[in-house]
Amino acid sequence: MKLDTSDFERKMKKSCELYESSLETIRVGRANAAVLSGVTVDYYGVETPINQVAEIKVPDPKTLVISPWDASMTKNIERAILASNVGITPQNDGKMLRLSFPPLTEERRRELSKQVAKMGEDAKVNIRNIRRDGIDKAKNLKKQSEMTEDELKESEKSMQDLTDKYIKEIDKITAAKDQDIMSI
Repeated sequence: MKLDTSDFERKMKKSCELYESSLETIRVGRANAAVLSGVTVDYYGVETPINQVAEIKVPDPKTLVISPWDASMTKNIERAILASNVGITPQNDGKMLRLSFPPLTEERRRELSKQVAKMGEDAKVNIRNIRRDGIDKAKNLKKQSEMTEDELKESEKSMQDLTDKYIKEIDKITAAKDQDIMSI
């Protein structure tokens, strides 16, 4: 009985998707509403994502406009953005907030590139941990005599093949984001 790797593949795929979505929060000089995805605002005692209390528009490549549905929330949203690590100070005109994205300096691009590389390494570690769990499961099946030595080797190889596939995927995602950061 060879190890069923479909569950582990699903976990690896989910890990890649999570990594890709976490990269969206890194701003690359263009206005992108995803930079606010991790920012929550106190909305009547409940921490709520900004996109649930306001409309976020991108009128041009360098500006985000946040229009709260409740005008009294403008100050709270401004405070939440300032408290987050977005790195942009909003301009408040009483009814809406504007976030102007300045062009990235070469130094800031290098910092962002290093941050992306670190996030990529963390994602790879996660993939390797999933591989380790799969191999451990196969070894336990072997120990319980539910798997032969050959099936164990085959299972280990299929887990390694899966790992290689998803590590390459993470490298590809990292390279694309790095290219995006450096080409602006």
